[in-house]
Amino acid sequence: MKKTFSEFYEFIAKGNVIGLAIGVIMGTAFSAIVNSLINDVLMPFIGLLTSGVDFKSWFIPLNGQSYASLKEAQEAAAPVITIGNFIAAVINFLIIAVILFFIMKAMAKAMHTEKKEEPAPVITEPSEEIKLLTQIRDALVKNNG
Repeated sequence: MKKTFSEFYEFIAKGNVIGLAIGVIMGTAFSAIVNSLINDVLMPFIGLLTSGVDFKSWFIPLNGQSYASLKEAQEAAAPVITIGNFIAAVINFLIIAVILFFIMKAMAKAMHTEKKEEPAPVITEPSEEIKLLTQIRDALVKNNG
């Protein structure tokens, strides 16, 4: 049992697992921000463009009956396709994809800039100390050989 616990601890302590956990938590927080952007900022403008129709209330009843609102259809337990929610999810995905694209592009540029900043090795003439040590080495080799 102790060995299993130590193996589990080694697995959890690896950087990849911890990094993944942090990434999931950050993704969840980021998703909440994007959802707020869509629901609180973009959807009112889309509603304005569609003559005041609430975008989230767009639905298609599958039972052939007509309902005045999505709430009425849901209360009647009618099968509905909530097309407005689907379109909101697509917009949500596109916004996240665009933002992540620009983040990755900026990171790649920053990493590329870091690599360029490394100074190229400059070939210079050996210092006086190196020249003297080389002469001593050559003299020792000549006397011993």
